[in-house]
Amino acid sequence: MNAARLLPAGTCDCHMHVFDARFERLPDAMYREATAKSYLQLAAGLGMDRAVIVQPSGYGFDNRCTLAAVTAMGPGARAIVVIPPSTAEPELQHLHAAGARGVRFMLLRHGGLTWEQMAPMADRIAPLGWHLNLQFDGHQMPQRLAAIKALPVPVVIDHVGAFVGGVAPDDAAFRALLALLEGGQAWVKLSGFYSYRMSATGHPGYPEVARLVQVLAREFPDRCLWASDWPHVSEPTLLPDDELATTFLDLIASDALRSKILVSNPARLYGFAPGDTLSTTG
Repeated sequence: MNAARLLPAGTCDCHMHVFDARFERLPDAMYREATAKSYLQLAAGLGMDRAVIVQPSGYGFDNRCTLAAVTAMGPGARAIVVIPPSTAEPELQHLHAAGARGVRFMLLRHGGLTWEQMAPMADRIAPLGWHLNLQFDGHQMPQRLAAIKALPVPVVIDHVGAFVGGVAPDDAAFRALLALLEGGQAWVKLSGFYSYRMSATGHPGYPEVARLVQVLAREFPDRCLWASDWPHVSEPTLLPDDELATTFLDLIASDALRSKILVSNPARLYGFAPGDTLSTTG
């Protein structure tokens, strides 16, 4: 399968990271050199026109690398940043002008923000039209569901729910994710198939996670996004660049559904205009 010919125009990679040695990282940070220039080469090869750069936990509250990558990658790029709830209004406005559209809560490992800070953060960013990007063990979803649904902003759930150890489609935790999506204020990324030990079988096809992806795409096509999670920094070895794109295309056979998940859903969430595409130079 040739992903470059199959990905529709306007495809958005909704979760990737940039790591650049020019920017100081935290001492215990996971790291793999992955620059904006390298990503643009990947995007051109796979036919991706837009990207959302998610602040890595290894840079803490220092968003300079992520924002520099947005500038380098052009009008087809947006950012998800990590900031404290006390961030001043002028700084929020600056971040918005620089391409930020949400705040990341990395709760699987230390990511700088906590569950207790989620509601205050939501209040701060609601006037900007931003969302919260949440990554936590999806097995916690039943006990977290009410609090997440009460937030005054949309939420985006990473990596098919990031169910550590895997989950069955009829499990209460996965049904709680579906209940969250049913409210119409949440989104889920069909990404990270290989991550967090969600698939014991793994390549090829990631069958345990593939079942979840197909349920989500069938039941909530308007709430699904796709992402590469490049450069897969949590994995000990590099993954083939095109594998996750082609896995998605194999799972989603309908051209109309592919276009919704790859193009129109992210355009609506991240505010892409028709002419917003990635730079060809970096």
